Amino acid sequence: MSNRTFTMIKPDAMKNGHAGAILDRIIKEGFRVVSLKMTKLSKEKAGEFYAVHKERPFYGELVEFMSSGVIIAAILEKPNAVAAFRTLIGATNPAQAEAGTIRKLFATSLGENAIHGSDSDENAAIEGNFFFSGLEQF
Repeated sequence: MSNRTFTMIKPDAMKNGHAGAILDRIIKEGFRVVSLKMTKLSKEKAGEFYAVHKERPFYGELVEFMSSGVIIAAILEKPNAVAAFRTLIGATNPAQAEAGTIRKLFATSLGENAIHGSDSDENAAIEGNFFFSGLEQF
């Protein structure tokens, strides 16, 4: 079990002006921001990041969406970070997310669900290293 996880505030939440409220909520839930950057993924980089989903029917749409606008990438720290963060963000489908979760509050649909959260300690490390060099992780 790791104390770090990775997240991205997705283009829909950025476009809708929710980034500040989402970051505030994350910090108020006790997560420490280890690394943070605003960037825009090219289709190639979005495809690399989501390569695990390449054979799934939604892959092309996902790559298109994730390269459609600015995102905020972050590495977060807290005891049992992955599980704690998955609880905070809620179900992938905001209609099924618990009240008060980030997706319930800020997501608009299954496809535009405001935020990404790593699903395992291993993926948290891989995803964090995709966006941040060792010199950018504090």
